[in-house]
Amino acid sequence: MINERTIKSDKIYQGKIINLRVDTVELPDKKYSKREIVEHPGGVAILPITKDNKIIMVKQYRKSVEEKLLEIPAGKLEIGEEPKECAKRELLEETGYTSENIEYLFKFYTSPGFSNEVISLFIAKNLEKGEARPDEDEYIEIKEYEIEELLEMIKNGEIKDAKTIIAILYIKNSLNM
Repeated sequence: MINERTIKSDKIYQGKIINLRVDTVELPDKKYSKREIVEHPGGVAILPITKDNKIIMVKQYRKSVEEKLLEIPAGKLEIGEEPKECAKRELLEETGYTSENIEYLFKFYTSPGFSNEVISLFIAKNLEKGEARPDEDEYIEIKEYEIEELLEMIKNGEIKDAKTIIAILYIKNSLNM
């Protein structure tokens, strides 16, 4: 197996959501290179499915890409928080829904070329509707969609968020929705 050995690591920035470090690494050919790494505590994404097989989606403005994106509910892990507890919390905060039937599916890296962020994907069924409790700086629209509508939106480039595309394609192929 080919690895890179870290020789030195410098913390460049420490923020509320991310940290940035620059690692000096020794390559397999004994040369050296620098790697800029975004450190992220990880997060969860939830695929909420209603009793009539509709998927609850959220739409919110994302400053980093300067547009509103249609996404499945998701959020960042708090320090010491278990992913399943985070999934329950984020589902309630962003959509108002709760579920006693939240099941872990799998986890994936979002951008392993420069970040260590990992997202744990969950599916939530038997949803109970309640009142959304978004963070004070979140402005979220909530809407229900049929799986076929979402697949068409992916094909048309209307859904651009990777975690959402992964979740929708997974659920279509795994549960034959």
